[in-house]
Amino acid sequence: MAEASDVNVGDGCEEKGPEGSSSEPVPPGTIISRVKLLDTMVDTFLQKLVAAGSYQRFTDCYKRFYQLQPEMTQRIYDKFITQLQTSIQEEISEIKEEGNLEAVLNALDKIVEEGKARKEPAWRPSGIPEKDLHSAMAPYFLQQRDTLRRHVQKQEAENQQLADAVLAGRRQVEELQLQVQAQQQAWQALHREQRELVAVLREPE
Repeated sequence: MAEASDVNVGDGCEEKGPEGSSSEPVPPGTIISRVKLLDTMVDTFLQKLVAAGSYQRFTDCYKRFYQLQPEMTQRIYDKFITQLQTSIQEEISEIKEEGNLEAVLNALDKIVEEGKARKEPAWRPSGIPEKDLHSAMAPYFLQQRDTLRRHVQKQEAENQQLADAVLAGRRQVEELQLQVQAQQQAWQALHREQRELVAVLREPE
């Protein structure tokens, strides 16, 4: 996905609108994949977002700080815009990955292309609502089941790690208790020997 850094984030007076996009016009009849359309929409959204939060508006909100530290204000703004773009792109990438959007959109493109060359009628309801609902909803529920299963497996692995850590802590406590008991017994034995030695020394010859 192209970065939205084409927008001039450092200029407080100039803002790019949709006409400022660097994308070239598409000739009529050109087929654009839905994945590319989605990426273009995201890029356009980021460009408009940056334009809406221009440096001029930023300094207007923090005018007093800008007057005292103009260079620091510029650095803070640049870092904020960069982190905002990165965060949004990561969120969208995660949504695309979890929903398997690229594969779904590519499959939809393929279906559309195959449908253009197909002469027989397209799919129509079978007349049996249960069958049609099952064929439409089953893939979605299977995908949700797999997603939940992955979450459960991840949670079970984390729980197992916590349980292992607790058991290891208990073993350490038990070992410390045994060491304390052994030291206590050794001290008691030494104390008895000292008393016996003192008693022997006090006996008259």
